[in-house]
Amino acid sequence: MMSVTQAAAPQRKPFYKILYIQVLAAIVVGAIVGWLFPDFAKNDWIKAMGDGFVKLIKMLIAPVIFCTVVSGIAHISEVKKVGRVAVKALLYFEVISTFALALGLIVANLLRPGAGFQGQSNASAVAGYAKQASEMKSVDFVLHIIPDTVVGAFAQGDILQVLLFSILFGFALMTLGERGHTIRGFIDDAAHAIFGVIAIVVKAAPIGAFGAMAYTIGRYGPQALGNLAGLIATFYLTSITFVVVVLGIVARVAGFSIFRFLKYIKDELLIVLGTSSSESVLPQLMEKLERLGCSKPVVGLVVPTGYSFNLDGTNIYMTLATLFIAQAMNIDLSFGEQLTILIVAMLTSKGASGITGAGFITLAGTLAAVRPELVPGMAIVLGIDKFMSECRALTNLCGNGVACVVVAWWEGELDREKLKVALDSNIDPTEVEVAVTTG
Repeated sequence: MMSVTQAAAPQRKPFYKILYIQVLAAIVVGAIVGWLFPDFAKNDWIKAMGDGFVKLIKMLIAPVIFCTVVSGIAHISEVKKVGRVAVKALLYFEVISTFALALGLIVANLLRPGAGFQGQSNASAVAGYAKQASEMKSVDFVLHIIPDTVVGAFAQGDILQVLLFSILFGFALMTLGERGHTIRGFIDDAAHAIFGVIAIVVKAAPIGAFGAMAYTIGRYGPQALGNLAGLIATFYLTSITFVVVVLGIVARVAGFSIFRFLKYIKDELLIVLGTSSSESVLPQLMEKLERLGCSKPVVGLVVPTGYSFNLDGTNIYMTLATLFIAQAMNIDLSFGEQLTILIVAMLTSKGASGITGAGFITLAGTLAAVRPELVPGMAIVLGIDKFMSECRALTNLCGNGVACVVVAWWEGELDREKLKVALDSNIDPTEVEVAVTTG
C-alpha cells in the first residue's frame, strides 16, 4: 500500500516532461514530417527509430512474463486456482470476441461502406497472404505453443511458448515449498529490476513514436486513404463504440469506469498509436495492472493469453472488412453465410497470433473458408491496412486491460482500495523508483 500512496502524489512535473505529452507531440511532428518531407521520412534511419523502440520493448516481454507468472503461481497454495483463472479468462475472451465480431457485422450491414466502390484492385498483391492463410492449420497452432527448446522460446520471444514454460516452472516451484524460497525470492527481485528497466526504456517512446509515424505517412502517404476513407472511418467508429459501449458496460458491472481506466493507460495508448503495435506496451500494461490492484497470478495468466486469444480489434476488422469487400465486389452474402463468417473468424483469429501481418492473414483465411472468390478483393484494402492497424492495436490493448481487471474481480483477486487510488492518480511509467516497487 506504501508504493501506491507514494505513486498517488508524485512531484508535479513541467508539462513538457510528461511522457504522454511528449509522445503526442512526437506523433504530430512525425505525421507532419512524413507528409511534407516523404523522401526524408522514408529514410532507413527514420524507420529504425520506430523499429528500434519496439525491439527494446520486445526484448523485455519474455522475462516479464516469466517472472510475473512464476512468482504469481509459486506464491499460491491452491493448484486448482490457476486452472480456474485460465478457464474464466478463456470464457470471457470467447464471449467478448463474439460481441466484437457481431458488432462488425451489424455496422457493415447498416452503413454498407463498400457499396458503390469505384476503386481498382490487384489480385496478385495478396497472393502471399492467401498462401500463408491456406497453410495455417489449427493443429500447427497448438503444436507451436510447445517450444523446441526452452532457450528457443525466450530467444524468439514467443508469448505462448514462454507462458507455457512459465506455468510449468511455477507449478514445479510451488511443489518445492520452503526449499524453493531462495528461487522465489530471486525471481521476485528480478521482476522488480525488469520493471525498472522498462521505466528506463519507455523514456525513448517519443523517439519511437516519431520515427514510426513519420515513416508510415511518408511511405504510404495521405493519398493512400483516397476513396477508402469511408471504411477507415467506419472501422474507427465501430471500434470506439465497442470500447465505450461494450467494454464500458463490462467495466461498470465490475465496478469501475471505462473512461477513468482509459485515462489511467493513456501513455500506453499513445505509444501504441505511434508504433501500431500492442506488443510495444505489454510489459508496461502488466506493470500498471498490478498497481491497479490485480493479483500477480491473474495478470501473469490473463494478459499474455489475451494477446493471442482476445483480439477484439482484429475481430471487428475481420467481419467489417469481409463485408466491405463483398459489397465492393457486388457479392451478396446471405444471413447464413454471414453467420458462418462469424464462426470461422472466431477460429482463424486464434491461428495467426504472433505472425507479422496477422490481421491480414486471418482475413485471408476467413474469406477463403466462406467465399473463396472474395480473396482477390483483399487487394482493395491492402493499401490502407497500415492505417487501420493502429486502431486494431488500440482496441486489442483496451480489451486485454479490461479483461484482466474483470477476471481479477471475478476471481476475488482485485484490491478495490488500490483500484480506486490508482484510477485517481497520475502514474508516470518512466519513474524508475516507482516501477521497481511494483508487486
